[in-house]
Amino acid sequence: MYKGYSGKILRINLTNQRIDVELTSKDLARRFVGGTGYASYLLYQELAQGIEPLGPENKLIFCTGPVTGTVWPTAGRMAVVSKSPLTGIWAESHVGGHLGPEMKFAGYDFIIIEGQASQPTVLSIVDEDVQFHSGSLYWGLKTLKASRLIRRDLGQQHGHVAVIGPAGENLVRYSSIMIDGARAAGRTGLGAVMGQKNLKGILVRGTGEVSVADPARFRTLWQDGHDRVQTNPQALEMRKYGTAILVATKQSIGELPTYNHREGVFEGWDRISAETFHDHYYHTTRACGTCRLACKKAFRIDKGPHKGLITEGPEYEGIMAMGSNVGIDDVPTILVTQHLCNEYGMDVISAGATASFLMELAENGLLTEEELAKLDIQWGNTEALIELMHEIAQRKGLGDLAAEGSHRIAQEKGEQAKPFDMTVKGMEISGQDGRAHRSMALGHAVGARGADHLRNLVTMDQLAYKEVAAERFGKDKLPEICDPYVETHKALATVVTEKVYTIRDSLIVCWYTCSWPPIFWVEDFAPLLASVTGEPAFDSVDEMMQIGTRLVTMKRAFNVREGIRRKDDQLPRRFTHEPFLKGPSKGQTVNLEPMLDEYYQLYGWDVTTGIPTQETLNKLGLDEIAKDLQSRGILSS
Repeated sequence: MYKGYSGKILRINLTNQRIDVELTSKDLARRFVGGTGYASYLLYQELAQGIEPLGPENKLIFCTGPVTGTVWPTAGRMAVVSKSPLTGIWAESHVGGHLGPEMKFAGYDFIIIEGQASQPTVLSIVDEDVQFHSGSLYWGLKTLKASRLIRRDLGQQHGHVAVIGPAGENLVRYSSIMIDGARAAGRTGLGAVMGQKNLKGILVRGTGEVSVADPARFRTLWQDGHDRVQTNPQALEMRKYGTAILVATKQSIGELPTYNHREGVFEGWDRISAETFHDHYYHTTRACGTCRLACKKAFRIDKGPHKGLITEGPEYEGIMAMGSNVGIDDVPTILVTQHLCNEYGMDVISAGATASFLMELAENGLLTEEELAKLDIQWGNTEALIELMHEIAQRKGLGDLAAEGSHRIAQEKGEQAKPFDMTVKGMEISGQDGRAHRSMALGHAVGARGADHLRNLVTMDQLAYKEVAAERFGKDKLPEICDPYVETHKALATVVTEKVYTIRDSLIVCWYTCSWPPIFWVEDFAPLLASVTGEPAFDSVDEMMQIGTRLVTMKRAFNVREGIRRKDDQLPRRFTHEPFLKGPSKGQTVNLEPMLDEYYQLYGWDVTTGIPTQETLNKLGLDEIAKDLQSRGILSS
């Protein structure tokens, strides 16, 4: 096996408590690298078409990459892959902290969870010792307490724990998996998959190490990488304030989602700015393994009804979701609601977006008195928002409806509710808006897991990185590629970015430092991967970009098999037909179709259907995928 990999896959069947250890495939590592790239092939091969996400046939794959567990900047991350109970298609969620490196130290590149336990269960993985434990004592507990008790009871205070909270147990469709109670594998509802499997938590402790093929070259690369992170002005600003600094940036360009994406500017933005959080609520700074960016902030409330609360976060997305997009400019409310999301184990973006959707439904008289049940769900109502978080996790009152997510609610409510449904492929749109940022319009529309901001977000037209844009996409693409209000070259920017990001997600390293701030790119990843693994082909930028094309197409093939077509790569009508009424992006709407045409053409997918062609699949070495799609009548021979 290449260096950098542990060389083993741990397979755990909860139904019969069977444990198997398999070898990581060198051939698959060469073709798909690791992380979500490698896992996309595994999931395609191991899941039958059309299986129920909340059924025992679904699987969870905990993923690391060849760089995980090394000292490269931001290499402390991991990912979880499955079929989403929120969307019914490809699901992946990335998370920081220390569990990913601990998996590698324990000797595993991937952990595959399959089947369904007959009762609440906790797994412990301490190097080669894998055991099943009763999870009954922890069932019903919130995530932080459950994590602490599992470590204590299993005698592994230095272990790291992935747990679900009551939201996952109650199958909230956007419930999350929480790492050590504070870091969230949040999007796509993977906590519900664990809940359906009666798996409360997984403790991992490893005593091994990760070896690299060329230590001298790797040392030079990581030392240079750390130096670049520590001297980058934006990285230093993020170290001080965290991702909350985006609030002011988004407001300034008219892209701060407000009132369920009706507008892109919020009157109370300065009361929820990074400076407000830092100056009045800052408690301490935390970081993921090997990361000197240290963007994680913990905050403390010193007065008022929530006095004494200390919580990690929120990120920009949480501030948007529980702030501007629901009409709230009260920091304590934002801290409390995001803390509840962490404690109950549910995605803060989807929880907040569903709340804003319900507020617009209520505003338009589309919720019954029985559904409201005395919950005054209105814009800016802080008490109602907090109560709604409790109700969602417990599936009580209006929360039982909200736990299904915006898209299912809209389908149940009918045509009158659909204009207020801000989802793509069933997943709530995150804290961006294509009317102010055309490449993001395309990115949201084509995202493999739905409305995504981390798999293909281009920052060139958002933050006007002209020199970086010229370097990455060519000087001849300026000035259009940096103009946020035109569609020209946005498909190219999205495709190139998406390829590089999927390589990043196979290494696995963090989104930050790749495009915001724009420190590392594929020219850095190629020599890094070669120095770690010893595979000379990885040293080629062209080869890495070809791998990136393969990985994006592999995820698309999974979704195509589940029924996704061009008709699903669309945005809510609000983005394409309802211009902003104020702010810097006033009057803007999205012309999506020309960008979609170019996007499919650049990947070699059929422009009419959005299905990868046989020629493209064969060219990418995905012949077996082409044959499978042909056998199902999806791809013509």
